[in-house]
Amino acid sequence: MGSRNVFVVIPNWNGADDLAASIDSVLGQSYKNLQLIIVDNGSTDDSQKIIESYIAKDSRVRAIWRDKNYGFTGGVNPGFELGMAEHADYVAPFNNDAVADKHWLKHLAHFLDAHPKYGIAACTILHADGKTIDSTADQYTVWGIPFPRGRDEPAGSRYNQDADIFGASGGASMYRVAMLREVGVLDQDFFAYYEDIDLSFRAQLAGWKVRFVPDAVVYHSQGKTSTRLGKRQAGDRSANPFTTKQYMKNLPYVLVKDVPLRLLVHVLPRFYLAYTIFFAKAILDGRGWPAFTGWATFWVNLPKKLLQRRHIQATRKASDQYIWGLFLHDLPPNAQKLKHLRSIWWRITGKA
Repeated sequence: MGSRNVFVVIPNWNGADDLAASIDSVLGQSYKNLQLIIVDNGSTDDSQKIIESYIAKDSRVRAIWRDKNYGFTGGVNPGFELGMAEHADYVAPFNNDAVADKHWLKHLAHFLDAHPKYGIAACTILHADGKTIDSTADQYTVWGIPFPRGRDEPAGSRYNQDADIFGASGGASMYRVAMLREVGVLDQDFFAYYEDIDLSFRAQLAGWKVRFVPDAVVYHSQGKTSTRLGKRQAGDRSANPFTTKQYMKNLPYVLVKDVPLRLLVHVLPRFYLAYTIFFAKAILDGRGWPAFTGWATFWVNLPKKLLQRRHIQATRKASDQYIWGLFLHDLPPNAQKLKHLRSIWWRITGKA
């Protein structure tokens, strides 16, 4: 039995089809010193009946009932805050459409037990069939664009070693409560997407490290919640109105809040180009309105984000050099159009 108290937090919104399997995989963990907090965001399906049935038969299961959908952030933060109030050592968000290997928690908790300077432990997240990778932690690029490391590559291909990394996926990871007390929980304004990037960035700035623990494995049916929120177009996980709005709003949130000033002068021009191309593509694909509303929401909240930036940057401990070394100095692997444009520019300027 593990010695540290872990609160696993499952955010749920109309996830009845997968919820029981997710809960069973948490309750079946070899690491037994856990509490399971299910935060239900006002589901209208059979989620409540499923959750109540588990509460009735297992004292480790509790629920927080919310009156409407507050997004991933609003589905995780109440569980984090409960864990903090009840003196948990670690909190672990876990998607309602994921299933964990029985030793998932043990590997993450044992790593954090042995390495007190690390605030976050990331795990291997495979797609549901176990054949390809969903994420082996998150990376942030000098273009201001984050991406999940290893996505769609074959499972077991090359991400099988412990490694320091930029950030952890909020879909399945573990956070040290002492770190959260210092840097705060998820930013509710993100609602969904990149809120985990922001939290990892804030942790790194505050001097906490993040580690990828490959032996901790989770299987994830990717994108089901976002599909319910907005119809996804075939072949593109981001091409629906909901995700388009979130991307256009949240990408600049991270940039404004977290990138140190001396690095911002290098990142901002690249980001502006990429963001403009994203916006243009959304318009051409018929997603102009959600792209505009995301962009407009960012500008409405900009004063608030600048105040948050002031605090984050004033209290940071990490050097510019350290943060710059965490960034991937390239475009994300799947940014093929941007890579093509860059190659044209290099030919024009004689760089390549």
